[in-house]
Amino acid sequence: MRLFKSSKNENELAVGPELAAVLPDDPKPWYRTRHLILLNLMLIVPMLSPGVYGYDGSMVNGLQTLPQWWNYFGQPKSSVLGALNAMYPLGKLVGVLPATFIGDRWGRKVPLTFGLVVAVIGAALQGAAQNLPMFIVARWIVGFACAFISQPAPILVTELAYPTQRGKVTGLYYTFYWIGAILAAWITYGTFRMPSSWSWRIPSILQGLIPFIQLLFVWFVPESPRWYIAHDDIPAARRILTKWHAGGDETSRLVDFEMAEMISHIEAERLIASQSSYVDLIRTAPNRKRTFISFVVGFWGTWGGIAVISYYLTLVLKSIGITKTSDQALINGMLQLFNYLCSVGAGVLIDRIGRRTLWLTCALGMLLSYIGWTILASVFARTGDHAVGNSVIAFVFIYSFFYDIGFTPLLQTYAIEIFPYTLRGRGFTVSLVSTYVGLIIGQFVNPIALGDIGWKYYIVFCILIFMLLVFVYLFFPETSGKSLEEIAICFGDEKTVDVDGKLRVEMGDEETKEVDTRVEDVKAGKVE
Repeated sequence: MRLFKSSKNENELAVGPELAAVLPDDPKPWYRTRHLILLNLMLIVPMLSPGVYGYDGSMVNGLQTLPQWWNYFGQPKSSVLGALNAMYPLGKLVGVLPATFIGDRWGRKVPLTFGLVVAVIGAALQGAAQNLPMFIVARWIVGFACAFISQPAPILVTELAYPTQRGKVTGLYYTFYWIGAILAAWITYGTFRMPSSWSWRIPSILQGLIPFIQLLFVWFVPESPRWYIAHDDIPAARRILTKWHAGGDETSRLVDFEMAEMISHIEAERLIASQSSYVDLIRTAPNRKRTFISFVVGFWGTWGGIAVISYYLTLVLKSIGITKTSDQALINGMLQLFNYLCSVGAGVLIDRIGRRTLWLTCALGMLLSYIGWTILASVFARTGDHAVGNSVIAFVFIYSFFYDIGFTPLLQTYAIEIFPYTLRGRGFTVSLVSTYVGLIIGQFVNPIALGDIGWKYYIVFCILIFMLLVFVYLFFPETSGKSLEEIAICFGDEKTVDVDGKLRVEMGDEETKEVDTRVEDVKAGKVE
């Protein structure tokens, strides 16, 4: 039970010495502390969100193993298959900007709840599809809904998590992607023997299972305290932090520190940019660096080679001589389970190992394994040796391991935590948009390229992963051991906190600003 159990040294690793100094002197671990148990249980609701879109890729892989699905929709060609898959990220791309606006304006929970409702409806339409156009439209609806789920959910988790657990909780966030993938893989494995269309209708309908479960509990999840502060509802923010971080202790030093730091930081950001906009993402050198990192994380999360496995594993397996439906479905199911176990291990160790170390290990391992995969695929293409084909499968798993220890815990965590509050929603949207654009391009290109040039297409990913390794080495800073507000220092933003009075902030090249937080007024719920 040491998943979130922390010693004093581990607390300093997670949040730094300043915040660690105001933590309650309580020897009880979190799983024996009632308010932290309830907080973590509530966080599971938004943390299930990656399972919604993890289900999709695995389901599509599973459906492509089913002759019943191919026959029902008239043996769709590669171009049609690409269009069918592209509708999902296209729906996401259309929905992400309104989801960001609504989340910043009316709170993180409003777009999340809307997305969950629409996802359930879309899954029902998908399972009831009578023809290919109806199936494609339903996939667009599900994708549109997922934009409203994927944009606010990780931000809500990041901004609600208990300080010493934020790294682990956010590191574990995207591991739920593999929960959805595992469900889809094994559901399709269980239905592939059905001779009727229910072999693919059941997995399609059950794509709405996870969002339906979330809908049952989403109203129990509190709103982000930082959102309340940004909208001048200081008492509401303090009530949330007091209840869920301090167990109702209104004299908590931790809550005083968190409130002072959050308010001071947000007020400082307001002085620098009274009207935050997307232009602010490139206005200063630190923000340009943040935005570039966010783009890299999002785009390479798709074009680092994973999309070939996520959506076209069946084509990869066919290219190395594995054509039996049962074998393809079994490999798909085992791969998703393997991914989950690897990513959970990385998520738990995220604070101890550090973000930058995980990124570098991930990129280097992905590069070497993809090179090995490419070489073996070329040998199989020449010789047809089944032993070589089986070795390709091994490298698919090795590559997945390295992807899992970097991208799974950090794909969304890193892109969220590097931005200050006023730009967090928009900055994370850059990452999501780059992911969706990458997916859309890949859904059209991947099946055609795999069919036309085979193993030679893997060389493209070897080059792209090498570029990722260079970018990580040059631009990705270490953000472990800092609160969300303190991460600003990693990008050249300097600040000094005085929780008894004032906060001095230097935002890159901007003129130094001084913000009087008036902590005593904050404690009384007053705002000037």
